[in-house]
Amino acid sequence: MKRLLALIALVSCVPLALADDAAKQAALEERLARLEAQLERTTFALDQVRKRVDDVLWFERVGDVAEIDKVYLPTVPNPRGKETYGIVNERHPIKIWTYVFTPRSLDPSKKHPLLLLPHGGVHGDFNTYYTHVVRELMAEGYIVVAPEYRGSTGYGKGTYEAIDYGGLEIEDVLAARDWAVEALPLVDDDRVGILGWSHGGLIALMSVFDHPEKYRVAYAGVPVSDLVARMGYQTQSYRELYSVDHHIGKSANEDVEEYRRRSPAWNAHKLKTPLLIHTNTNDRDVHVLEVEHLIKSLKAEGKDFEYKIYEDVPGGHSFNRTDSLATRESRREIYKFLRRHLSR
Repeated sequence: MKRLLALIALVSCVPLALADDAAKQAALEERLARLEAQLERTTFALDQVRKRVDDVLWFERVGDVAEIDKVYLPTVPNPRGKETYGIVNERHPIKIWTYVFTPRSLDPSKKHPLLLLPHGGVHGDFNTYYTHVVRELMAEGYIVVAPEYRGSTGYGKGTYEAIDYGGLEIEDVLAARDWAVEALPLVDDDRVGILGWSHGGLIALMSVFDHPEKYRVAYAGVPVSDLVARMGYQTQSYRELYSVDHHIGKSANEDVEEYRRRSPAWNAHKLKTPLLIHTNTNDRDVHVLEVEHLIKSLKAEGKDFEYKIYEDVPGGHSFNRTDSLATRESRREIYKFLRRHLSR
């Protein structure tokens, strides 16, 4: 009898024990969610601190040869933005920061050419990695404008999650271009070009494809060129960057046409602008096959453009953004090409 009573008591406690375990599990999950949210907030806060420190470094590294400014510009709305106070997204353009570098040596009595320089990265920013490029471009006599288009890091979660890769970021760059032409008295609105590397190269390409009347010349270095192919050879974690709700929102196999729409190789028929393309066969970021597809597509469309495929030049993806003698020569080729189309 004692054993039976003990067994009954034990069984009767099981639901209570299970309920207690479930409560502990729920509390643990809630605590974990709070920690993850705090980690996310801390990550974005650190990005903003890093950005502000790097902004100070710009003055140290190019302030001797440039007037430096950073302006806040309205651009097109974020279609995924949250309606607030009854103000719909169509009435509420988002805003981006844009760097402006004006050479101190420019003759103020004349007009001078402008170059747009969008940065690279799925989520990246314009930072002092580009110091030597900016100095060289200013030595060539260019005013340089570098827009921090939607999706850029260093400006918080809202800007980060407004990313529209190969889409509305092109309009952000155009907004910076149009602002510079209107607001900067030294800019010659008939001599505007664009250049970029990697994802910045994609932006340069799509900018002249979509807005050929706005740019006289373009350079694309190791450009992301075919997102469909890219999703095939990249890692699963990379593919997941594009599939989240605030990004493209679908994988390539779920919406091939959307990935094609955002890929230069599938828009080659639109080219009307003088264009130079560089790529490198040992690039471990943008595989040369992507750029080869772009080149073949442009040729198939009968387009007039220039290109060079470098063979295993040290530096891989960054080969002509490093500062060796060989890569300086590559950049001299770029500057010669730009000069041909932007000089009086």
